[in-house]
Amino acid sequence: MSYFAAAVVRDDGDWTAAEVNLRGATDIDEVADRLRDVDQDADLSLLFVEADDTYLVIMRLDEGEDLRVFGSDSAYAEESRLGALLVGDLKTSVTGLDEVDEPRSSGGGEEESEQPAVDPEADPVGDADLLADLGISAQKLLSLCAEEGLLPADVTAEICQVLGCADAVEELREV
Repeated sequence: MSYFAAAVVRDDGDWTAAEVNLRGATDIDEVADRLRDVDQDADLSLLFVEADDTYLVIMRLDEGEDLRVFGSDSAYAEESRLGALLVGDLKTSVTGLDEVDEPRSSGGGEEESEQPAVDPEADPVGDADLLADLGISAQKLLSLCAEEGLLPADVTAEICQVLGCADAVEELREV
């Protein structure tokens, strides 16, 4: 399974991006250490891992601590060793959005929920709220991940556009 892992770190209000090699990582803590290594002094570090145009994992460290993880689909844990390492321990579906996972009635005049339609095949896991203070609410993140035709790279680009670091991440893709 192929992947692209981009770290985006903010220090003193400036964003920097770097590609991160996850080969040989043995656990989530080692992945977090590799993210910390990008900039030890960063006040905010994000890692976007895109796998096979199917899965997206976002990791966040604030001042090198308090690891938070979101995965677009728990199936990634079953598909690869890296997926198991990144989202295998995330047993809970995205919190506070249980009504999104319930099947909707297609008839009988029932009102549609205002929740975004989550891909019925996907089971997002972890902390969907990890970017809320940066302008990407849990609902927005879930709707981006569920939008038909959007690849993980497109979701990363959308998020980075809001954060103001899209050019830095795009330069990594071109290398």
